[in-house]
Amino acid sequence: MVPCISSLHRASVRHWSRLGWGGYDHRFIERDRTRHGSHATIRSLKQARGPKEAAIDEVQRRGPDLNLAYVEQFLPEDDALLTARRNGEEVGAAPIGPAGGAALRFLAAMLDARTIVEVGSGCGVSGTWLLRGMRRDGVLTSVDVELEHQRLAKQAYADAGFPSSRTRMIVGRALDVLPRLTDGAYDMVFCDALKQEYPDYLTAALRLLRPGGVVAFDNALWHDRVADPAQRDADTVAIREVGRLVKEDERLVPLLLPVGDGLLCALKQE
Repeated sequence: MVPCISSLHRASVRHWSRLGWGGYDHRFIERDRTRHGSHATIRSLKQARGPKEAAIDEVQRRGPDLNLAYVEQFLPEDDALLTARRNGEEVGAAPIGPAGGAALRFLAAMLDARTIVEVGSGCGVSGTWLLRGMRRDGVLTSVDVELEHQRLAKQAYADAGFPSSRTRMIVGRALDVLPRLTDGAYDMVFCDALKQEYPDYLTAALRLLRPGGVVAFDNALWHDRVADPAQRDADTVAIREVGRLVKEDERLVPLLLPVGDGLLCALKQE
């Protein structure tokens, strides 16, 4: 889960102008990194080599943060998703960000998914993205220990136009619920709940997934802590461990996507 549009040091996109690749657009892009108090600004796209080349040079010079912030707003969320996100944040949840949600929809569509399990409802944000990628007859099984989060998720699905028959809501601890689900019956498992349980979720997912299915974990970068070996808190260690397990399991094809706060994915081979 991420607290706002991105996990890039809680970056907020102040103004994204159309870059005007084919013309001479003098508007600028400004990004405010509120955590570190730094600013990255493209003031003009009109330079001697032309606006497109100048903009590319500037983005490369500024480093990856500007690119990643652009990725976060590339597919804006509609009113249903924005409302679900706002409702979630009001009760203390931090749903997956827009780019991570778009990645989930892409994976569900690529798999032609009919059955998906999500661990942690995100108050309906992640589930709405997943449902939009699934088959029209697909069913999302959502597991969350928080009754209020599940209530808000149901509201979010209804607001997004999904009938109740498209979801199966289960209130309870993931490690109590997952053993009751059918082996090899799911196209995808998405995990966004207790970080210290991530390695256990992986074990459960490998049992639940069909061959060719995908498991995905949100917060795989955990606010820049996973990449810092000095960080040894229990959540960070657990996320780092699930990454190691995914990399070393010969049954899996792993991928770590730097969207939002990191999305770790793995395909279960045939």
